[in-house]
Amino acid sequence: MATTIQVEEETKKMLEALKLHPRECYNAVIKRLAESKIEEEPISQETLKNIEKALEDVKAGRVYSTREVKQKLGIE
Repeated sequence: MATTIQVEEETKKMLEALKLHPRECYNAVIKRLAESKIEEEPISQETLKNIEKALEDVKAGRVYSTREVKQKLGIE
């Protein structure tokens, strides 16, 4: 059963920009966006711990610039 929804003009423009091809219907765009959000896996505890550790490294200055890494690897 089809139904009508109202969206602001700005929202319609955003949906238009998200189309994979010009003839894709808005329903397909909305469905694709909704499914991509639903299918995301939650972040694991291990990943959260690794992120926290990385942030601690950054705060403590235990980081290298891209230039430093290239020099160390002999890429430059």
